[in-house]
Formats: sequence, structure tokens, C-alpha cells
Amino acid sequence: MSDDRERRIDDALSSLVDALIPRQHTDDDDDISDDRRENALDLVKGIIDGQVAPAVVSDVNHASDLIKKKLIRDGPSPDRALRFSNLYSRLLTQPVLSQKWAILYLLYQLADSNAPEPHARTAQLPSLAQEASQSNLGMAPPIAGASSLNAGTERVAGGAFADAFSHMGLHRLPEQGSRQRGRGEMDDVFNFGGNGKERSSSAKTKTGLLAQNHPPLNPPETSLLRDLPFTLQGLSSTNLPFVSISSLTLPPTLPPPIVSLLHTLAEPSLLYRGLSAFLQSLEGGLVGQSLRAALGEELRAYLGLVAALEGEIRCALAMADTNEPRGGIGKVAVTLKRCVIWTREATMGLRLMSLMVEKSKSKKGGQLISMIHGFSSSHGDPFVGAFAERLLMHVTRPFYDMLRQWIYDGELSDPHFEFFVLEQCSNIDTETNGDGRARGGATSVWEYKYQLDEEMIPSIITKDFAKKVFLIGKSLNFIRYGCGDSAWVEGYSKVASKELRYGDTATLETSIDEAYKATMARLIHLMADKFKLFEHLKALKKYLLLGQGDFIALLMENLSSNLDRPANTLYRHNLTAQLEHAIRGSNAQFDSSDVLRRLDARMLELSHGEIGWDVFTLEYKIDAPVDVVVTPYGGRQYLKVFNFLWRVKRVEFALGSTWRRYMTGARGVLASVADKVGADWKIARCCVAEMIHFVCQLQYYILFEVIESSWDALQVAMNKPECTLDDLIEAHAKYLQAITHKGLLGNARASGNTSKEEGFLAQLHEILKIMLAYKDAVDGLYSFSVAEFTRRQEATAKIETRTAQGKWGITEQDDEELSSPSPATMSRRGPGSESLNSTPFSGANNFGTGLSEDQMLPSLQQRLKYLSSDFRARVNILLGDLAYQPDVDMRFLGVVMNFNDVYNPIRRKTHKSGQRDKKATPKTGVSSGAAPRDSTA
Repeated sequence: MSDDRERRIDDALSSLVDALIPRQHTDDDDDISDDRRENALDLVKGIIDGQVAPAVVSDVNHASDLIKKKLIRDGPSPDRALRFSNLYSRLLTQPVLSQKWAILYLLYQLADSNAPEPHARTAQLPSLAQEASQSNLGMAPPIAGASSLNAGTERVAGGAFADAFSHMGLHRLPEQGSRQRGRGEMDDVFNFGGNGKERSSSAKTKTGLLAQNHPPLNPPETSLLRDLPFTLQGLSSTNLPFVSISSLTLPPTLPPPIVSLLHTLAEPSLLYRGLSAFLQSLEGGLVGQSLRAALGEELRAYLGLVAALEGEIRCALAMADTNEPRGGIGKVAVTLKRCVIWTREATMGLRLMSLMVEKSKSKKGGQLISMIHGFSSSHGDPFVGAFAERLLMHVTRPFYDMLRQWIYDGELSDPHFEFFVLEQCSNIDTETNGDGRARGGATSVWEYKYQLDEEMIPSIITKDFAKKVFLIGKSLNFIRYGCGDSAWVEGYSKVASKELRYGDTATLETSIDEAYKATMARLIHLMADKFKLFEHLKALKKYLLLGQGDFIALLMENLSSNLDRPANTLYRHNLTAQLEHAIRGSNAQFDSSDVLRRLDARMLELSHGEIGWDVFTLEYKIDAPVDVVVTPYGGRQYLKVFNFLWRVKRVEFALGSTWRRYMTGARGVLASVADKVGADWKIARCCVAEMIHFVCQLQYYILFEVIESSWDALQVAMNKPECTLDDLIEAHAKYLQAITHKGLLGNARASGNTSKEEGFLAQLHEILKIMLAYKDAVDGLYSFSVAEFTRRQEATAKIETRTAQGKWGITEQDDEELSSPSPATMSRRGPGSESLNSTPFSGANNFGTGLSEDQMLPSLQQRLKYLSSDFRARVNILLGDLAYQPDVDMRFLGVVMNFNDVYNPIRRKTHKSGQRDKKATPKTGVSSGAAPRDSTA
């Protein structure tokens, strides 16, 4: 096949030479014509054989695009380009032509050449050879020696060849002199009369012409090649010394092309020096040192490349002939240009490492891993991605070691703060939260000992994955130190511990999921079974949230006589004895001893003028590790709810006791004085019934609608299959939040004003105070009625005695004595008269101060009327606030309290500045209709 191809090429060249050069002149013999033809044919073959591959890629589509662009550029009409597209499609379907790209590229090059003149087709063979050589080499510069050759050829062939190669052939024979002169000069050019070997040896190659016309280098290229390995290692040499860590001095006598090559070779040298200085520094933590180790391995690979290059340079210099031009460097395999090509990929790696080093100056730990991972995941260059992945295999080893120790041992081994888990300082027990709540107990161990640092989470893991890892390690640490179960943690670590490494995502996810399930199951088991968390929560609900009704009723009945006394006269051992009596007299006696020993009675801080009801409270002691869920702040919330419910229960107990006494006396004592105080008692009974209804609805709402429903939600949240300790803490916090908010213990409105009058709790306290004051006033009315009944009984007895003696039943002196009751009579008015003086309302405390009957009864009537009207006014304001609450249960409480529209709810307005208006003036009248009306200041 190759012989046939060469034969076809020879035939084509012969035909081309025969067509361009005349076969014979009139005065030439056959030998001269044959020699001229043979010389021309040898020259053409030498031109073709001396060419190298073109400097373009053999792409048929690219050649087609070049031709299309030229056709569109040369002609305004797109018809020619469209016609070429059709012809190109047909060309692609021809299986005979195997060099389609070469054909198209040849046509494109011919189209770019100058068009021939219409009447004179002149061609000069040496000049044509030069043009063909330049077109095939693409960017090859013109040869200096070829210009003189072309000039000589033009001089020789200027006259004869102009006529010989004319469009119409040879029109006339040249003159004899000119023919002889032209033949002689052509003999000089084509070496007529010599053999083929002489002609071949005299031909000048491109390399030889370049060597003859190239000026000598100072220093020579051989010296530069000899110094190049030292330069690439960052070491100074004779010709290429380093001035500083970031500068290299080049010889000023070198030409620009050589300087450009040295500039390219100086880049890896300077990058290597900078990276070597970075590796010698000791800054950064474990991840930073791991990065230095990884970069050190890459630099050792780079030094291996430099060593191989040095070996090639030494072999090439040893084989070079110093007598040749340029020291014989053109005939060996190593040049500066080839060194640039061989170090190109290494230069890219050094450049990438320098960029990473520059970006890593202000980063550490997870931030450093994220930076390197960014090159792997976000960069489009495959070389950069593969290089970053190779670095990550080494850089992430300290991170995965810390991760393995955290998720299997619960220990944080991070001396340089590179992990995404931070350990707080050791004095966390004495610190306070942002809201002023003090930390303490196991709460600080769980919530504040370790914190998640989101800035240090590397991008190789997600944020949810990091939170799961954080929870696993924190749970193991809490099991070890908070629950005292270090034996289980050590056994779990021995069984489940695995090696973690970068790239093995499936193993990492499986390990994390298994560790998460095992750790959470063990922690919930300890909290539920060993430390009885759920039992303690149930006890808090029974005793502090008044869920144990028989116990609360018995305790209040036993303590009522003691708590009516001033607070400074109470003793804790008496309260504790009554608590023990209430426990043994109710179903609370069947609770476990661990629960009962935690229940205690104590007194709050005493203030002047307070009584026992104001300072008494129950306390349920919580210790570690249960105080992780029931935090000290949660304990204060329980105490707040208990004090409020205890006060409501006290009002209910007082109103109930008073109501029973009224109903008992209505058939006897009160019926005897109905002519004087019957109307007052009717109004008082209606108002007391109103208050009892209010207290019962409030108590029902808090105990059942709020506490029981929130307790059910807490049970559902705690019984989830994959419940964690954080879930328990969050569920319990929501439980307390629901009780305090829906239980009217929070602010009524979410405005910026947090004054005391705005809270539901403050409003309810004022209403409960009014109820107790009204109860005391009714007790005063009852005492007055009993005194009146006693006075009448004494008068009747005197009348009967005197009548039996035959005297007048009553005298004027008796009328005066009976008009002013005696102290003995007043002492039998009942226990309510004493507490009346301690009420916060003035102007009605004149009862029992020696007033006459005419002054005493109107004072009681005025006080009862004032308290009842004030109670209604405050209830109207409370119902108005409840009607506009977002919670449906709180709105329903207002509907239940005002089911028969006996109240007229008032909605308070706010000024533009955000300050609330003053309360509406209380009205004593009762109006129908449930729609709230606005109240303005």
C-alpha cells in the first residue's frame, strides 16, 4: 500500500513538473532538458519531504467552519456559504476520500493566497518552496537564509521563467545571449552537471539556516540548562541567582525569546520557595499541620520530577557536540522550550498549592477543610478537582480522628479548637443566661458544657448531620459524667468503634445512624427507668399543679387556722407536720417514698403585714440528672403556677366556708332579722354566688383546659419512638410555656408596655383580693346580724321577765342601752370582723369601732356596694381582654364566665404612642349584651 502511494505521488509530481517546465528548448539537446527536469523534480521532492506536520489540529469540522466564515466575510450574500454547506455534506458521505480534512485545509490555504495575474502565470520554485514551508508550519517565522536564495532565484529566472510560465506558453524564443546567461545561472541554482549526492549535500535545512544566522547567547543555552535544576529547587546558581524569596535575577544579555522561557521556568521556582517557607512554619492546629504534610508530599513528587529532568539534561549535555552551532543543543532531546513543556503540569500544581496556602492563612479546622473541598466540588478543571481530592485524603485525617473519638467515647480531643464542637469554660455553674436565669446542676452540663460552632462545620458534611453528631457526643458525655454510667460508654466504644476516613460516605452515615440510635436509646432508658423522670413529672403535676384533689383539700383544711395568723408567727415544723397529716389522710400515701421525701412545705420571704396564706408554698426537690429536663427555671415556673392556684383555691375555700355558714344561719338568725337586713343579704348572696361561679370556672379552665390538655401533649411528645433528650427538654419547656401563657400567667397583650396592670396575673390577683375583701365584709354583715339577733333576744327575755313580775316590759333606760350594743355582744360577731381591718380598701373599716347602729349598717352597705361594683368592673375589663386573644381556649374562658351576658366586657384602647389608656370608670349598674364596648380615658 505504501509503495503504491509513493508511486502515485511520484507520478503526480512528474506531471506537475512537466506541466510547469517546458520539455525542450529549440537549441537544447535532450540531455540538458532531462537534467533540468530531474533537478526541478528533486527540488520539489526535497520541499515535500522536509515539511513537518501542520501546526493545526486535524479537525474536518474546524476546516469547514473556516471556509464558511471566509465565504460569509468575502461576499455579502449567504448563497455561497449555503452552497458550500451542501457540497460539504456530500463530501462527508464519500467513503473513497480518507483525507477530507487535508483537502479542505488545502483549499482554504489556496483561497488565502494571492490570485494569479490574468496574462502572466509566473512562479519561482525556490520562493514557492518557502511559501509552502511557512503555510504548513503555521506560525513558523521566515528563514533568513531563504531570502537570499529567493533573491538569487528571482534574478536568474526573472526573464526566462516569466515567458516560460506565461499563460499562453512560450510566445517567442528568447535571445541567444539571454538563454545562455539564464541557463548558466540556472545551473548554479540547480547544480547542473553534478550528481545527486552532491546536490543533496549542498541543500540547506531549516535548522542549519537558523543555526548559521542565530547570534551567540551569553550565557549559552547549555549553561542555562546546567543551572536549571538548581533554579527549579529554589537554589541560586551562577547565571540565575535568587535575590529574595520572591524574586529571581535573569541575565540581561539574553534575547527576549529566551527571557520569556526563563520567566516561565522561574514561576515554579518561586512557588516552590514560598511553599517551602510555609512548610517550615509551625502555625495552625492539627488540620493545618496535616495540610503541611500533604503539601510536603506533593513537593517531594515535584522534586522527583526535577531529579528526572536533571538526569535528562546531564545526558543531553554529555552527548552534545560543542563544535556545532549553539553548542549542538539543537540536535539533542533537551532544550529550554522542552523543559517548559515538561514542567507545565507541575507548575499548575504549585500554583494551586500556593493559592490554597494564601487562602488558608485566616482559616483553621473545618474552615480549612471547606476551603479545600471548594476546589474539589466547585472547580470545573478536572486537574484541580483531582488534586484537591488527593489533598483532602490527608488533610481530613485529624478531623475524622476527633469525630471518631467524639461519637464513640463522648470525649472532645480538640486542643486547637478546630472541631465544630466547642467546650465551654469550667465556671459555667456560676454564670447566668441572657434572661438572668442562673445556670446550675446537670442543666449546665447538658446545655452549656458543649456548644455547636456552625462556622467550623466543614462542607463535606451537612448541618443536620453535624447536629446529629453533636447530639451523639453530648449524650455519651452526659451518660458518662451526668448519669454515672461510664462502664456502658466504655463497652459501647470497644464494640462499635470504627475507623472513619474521607470518601467512605456510606460507612460514615451508617456509623452515625447506629451510634445515634444506640446512644439515644440508652439515655432515654436511664432517664425513664433509673432516674424516674416520668414519675417525677407526674408528681409535679399532682402536688404543685393541684392534680391530687383530696390531698390539697385536706391540706388546706388543716392549715386554714394556722395560715390566718401573721406570717412571722408561723413555724416550719408545724407546716411540715400538717403536710405529713395531709399525705397520710389522702391517696398521696400510696406514692413511692422517693417522691414523698422530695415534697416539702416552706415559707417564702416574709414582708411586713403578710399572713400565712401569702408566704406558704409547697416545694418538690429535683436533683441531677433529672434537673436537665426540670431546670431551676422550670422549678420556679412550677412554683409560680402553684402559688397562683393555691390562692385561687384559698378564695374558693373561703367563699365556700362563708356560703355554708350563711345558708345555715338563713333559717335561724338571719330569718329573725330579715326585716332589717334581709335586702342586704339577698344582694350579698347573689354577689357571692357570682364570685363562686367566677372562681370555679377559672379553676376548671386552668386545671382541665390548660394543664390536662398540655399534659396529654407532653405525653405524646415523650412517647415518640425516636425521642431524644433534647426532645424531652423541648417538650417540657413547651408544656410549661402553655401552662403559664394559657393559664393567664403571662402578659395579656404582646405590646411593648409591660406594666403590672397589663398582665392577666395582675388582674386576677386584684379580683381575688376583692373577693376576699367582699367575704370579710359579708362576715361583718353576718356579725352585725348576729348582734342584732342577740340584742333582740335579750330584749325579749327582759320583757318577759318584767312582765312576769308585773312591771313594764321596757323602760326608757333600756331603750338607750339596747341602742348601743355592749362589747360582749360585739365580741360575738364572728371571726370576719378582725380580718376586715386588714383589707386594702379604706373608707369601710369603721365597723367595730364603737359606732352606733345607725352608722354601722350604712357603712357595711356602702362597702358591699363598692366592692361588688369594683368586682364587676374588673371582670368586664378581664373579659374584654380575653375576647381578643388569639388562643381559642382563652376566648372560650370569657364565653363560659359570661354565658348569660350578665357582664359587659370592655376593650381598652391604646394611644398612638403605644401607651394604654387608663381603666374605665367602674359602673355599678348591670347591663345586658355580650359585645365588648370600648373604654376611653
